[in-house]
Amino acid sequence: MRVELASGRKLRDRNKPAYRLAHWPIWIFVFFIAPGPSTFDLFERGFDRRKLVWLAIVMLGTGLAALRGQLPGVEPRPYIIRFVEDKPNPLYRRICYTFAWSVVITFALLNFAGLVEAVITGVWHLKQIYRDAYFPVAGTIWAMGVAGMLPRVRASTKGEGHERRYFYGAVWASCVAQPVLGIMWKLLPHTRPADAVKLVVFTAILALFGWLAHQGVLPRTRPILPGELAISD
Repeated sequence: MRVELASGRKLRDRNKPAYRLAHWPIWIFVFFIAPGPSTFDLFERGFDRRKLVWLAIVMLGTGLAALRGQLPGVEPRPYIIRFVEDKPNPLYRRICYTFAWSVVITFALLNFAGLVEAVITGVWHLKQIYRDAYFPVAGTIWAMGVAGMLPRVRASTKGEGHERRYFYGAVWASCVAQPVLGIMWKLLPHTRPADAVKLVVFTAILALFGWLAHQGVLPRTRPILPGELAISD
C-alpha cells in the first residue's frame, strides 16, 4: 500500500482563488442532486421551472457559504494543516460531507438494486425504487452523519489522514461507475442479457476503484502517517 508521511507534505497557509473557485461547483452539484427522485426525473425529462428554482436556491446558499469560507475547499486557508491534529470538526464540514456521503452511497446502491431486479425479473422499476427507497436510505446516512459515524464527519479531525481516503475512494468509484452506467443505459437494449452486462460492468468498476483506492493508487487515497521513514539493519 502506498502511503504519505505528514512530515513530508508541503504546508500552505492560503488557498489560491482558482482552487477555491474550483471547489464551489462540486458543492453546488452535491446539494442540487440531494433530492434523489427529483434528480431521477431531471435525467428522464430534463429541466423544468421547479428544478431551475432549486438550482438557484442551491447556488445562492452555497455562494453565501463560500463567501464566508464555510465550504470545504473554499476556505481562505486550509482548516486542516496537520493531518494528525485533534481539532474540532466544524459544523459546515460535517454537514457538507454528510450530504456528499449520502449522494455517493444512495445513488450507487439504488442503481445497483434496480439492475439486480431487472436481471432477475426482466422488468425495470428504477423510478419506483427511487420514489420509495431514496429518502429512507439517504435519511439513514444523514442520521449517521448527525451521530458522527461517517468518515470526515466525526467531531474531531484527528483521523483525517485515513478518513479522507475512504471518502475519495468512494467518490472515484461512483464518479466513474455512474456515468459508464448511464452510457450503457443509452446504448444497450433493455433486455436481460444486456442488463446483466450493465450489472457486471457497473459492479466491476466499483470493485476495481475500491481496490485501487485501498492500494493508494488513486489521487488522495494514500493514508497520511505521522513521523518519518526509518531503515532498520
